[in-house]
Amino acid sequence: MILGETAGAARFRSRHAYAPFNGTAPIPVWSGNTVRVRLNRGGNRVVNTALHMIAATQARGVGPGKDYVDRQLAAGKTRTEALRLLRRRLSDRVFTALIADEHLASQPAGATAATLPSTKPRTRIAVAA
Repeated sequence: MILGETAGAARFRSRHAYAPFNGTAPIPVWSGNTVRVRLNRGGNRVVNTALHMIAATQARGVGPGKDYVDRQLAAGKTRTEALRLLRRRLSDRVFTALIADEHLASQPAGATAATLPSTKPRTRIAVAA
């Protein structure tokens, strides 16, 4: 579902641009001095549903998803907030995997994942003149 609905991850400039597309980008809401974020009801609901199913499965099982949710619960988040955060984290991982697959598909035969360019953001270094 994710692959079909995304239809080419290269059309998004970053994982941050992919998040509003699939509805995992948080929407800030303020109430007095309390800053919170709420569920984004926009975006592609098919991709969001698929990410939610992955998040719910990982939160119940044993592994990094459950560990992440447990850390968020210990930090004072509600279970709903923890699942929303896990869904955004999964969105970032899915985007990275989609980009890597597209790069691999465009490489000549014999190329491996180790030869792909990094998808991590580059830091700029200021040079004093």
